[in-house]
Amino acid sequence: MREEFGDSPRADRIGLREPRKRRGWDMAGLICGFVGLGLIGGSIARALKKSVPDARIIAYDVNREALLLAEKEGVADITASAIDGSFSDCDYLFLCAPVQRNDSNLAAVKKVMKTDCLLTDVGSVKTAIHEAVREAGLEGRFIGGHPMAGSERIGFANSRASLLENAYYILTPTDSVPNQKVEDYRNLVAAMGAIPLILDYGKHDYVTAAISHLPHVIAASLVNLVRDSDSEDGIMKMVAAGGFKDITRIASSSALMWQQICLSNTSNISSLLWDYIQALTDFRQRIDARDEGALYELFDRARIYRDSFISASSGPIKRSFRIAVDIDDKAGALARIVALLASKSLSIKNIGITHNRESDDGVLKVEFYEEASMTAAVELLTAEGYQAEVRA
Repeated sequence: MREEFGDSPRADRIGLREPRKRRGWDMAGLICGFVGLGLIGGSIARALKKSVPDARIIAYDVNREALLLAEKEGVADITASAIDGSFSDCDYLFLCAPVQRNDSNLAAVKKVMKTDCLLTDVGSVKTAIHEAVREAGLEGRFIGGHPMAGSERIGFANSRASLLENAYYILTPTDSVPNQKVEDYRNLVAAMGAIPLILDYGKHDYVTAAISHLPHVIAASLVNLVRDSDSEDGIMKMVAAGGFKDITRIASSSALMWQQICLSNTSNISSLLWDYIQALTDFRQRIDARDEGALYELFDRARIYRDSFISASSGPIKRSFRIAVDIDDKAGALARIVALLASKSLSIKNIGITHNRESDDGVLKVEFYEEASMTAAVELLTAEGYQAEVRA
């Protein structure tokens, strides 16, 4: 089983070994096809155009408006009205449509893709697509892909090349795909600014069940618990502040998407959910017993492990680039900060005032689209005398 970290601007800093470079590998003239051009497919296409400017992009999507916009913005060189001969010269073919359509899309691409074309996908569950690829007889030409990045906004209109920057991009090659194909694809992913990580597809589904799928189940369950426990005047909803909002933010994700993920990765999610229920039962027993030592250890072990996390990926649980700023409660205070950020062309994604200081010292929350803008904002505001710090 191949299991490796790839190249990235952060590889040296976080202790990951550099990938082997293929001597003489040239991406000039690269032709990539996209079946589905939503948020993820569009972001990959944009990242390819940015990293390999002369790459040609061929795209098909049931949403004609997305294709027209892709043409207008110079992302798609050719748009197809179906999965047809337009894709016959592709070096890479990305399956980015909803997973329910994989069977029909696989049958269609098999008829038109050339022999040395590499087929890949972008789904967050890999077992089903690997089984479908095996049934289609395409194992020797398939490497599963999962860019661990996302946004609460969907569709091509919200896609951006920066979505992949420093995000882990998991590759799940079949056993029969040539090693050189794996190496070339890993280098292409690294060129797009992502961090390639090669895993067995079964291990991928277990890992993502633990760090992505289960947290969404937990967040949805916790929100529903509070909703069902709240009083008629909604006091719980009214006072819900920092801690509750932070750990339930992902409950705002697409209900349809998470329904499909639970139906696709059922056994792994169910197994880990059972383990979690047992852990909660143990926690409850410690609380009921007022076991001071055990309770401290449970919280402390969690704190130590959580603090050891690398702050990297835009992730399956998407990282927010937020800062907290302590400001005076007077007219013009907010406007001055916005003006300062605008003076340095720092684009704000979201901004809000926290009136309940449950856990934050600052009352102003500012969120940015990327890490570089967040870091620059902290430096700028600190230099101007504000107390500003990053909020994970």
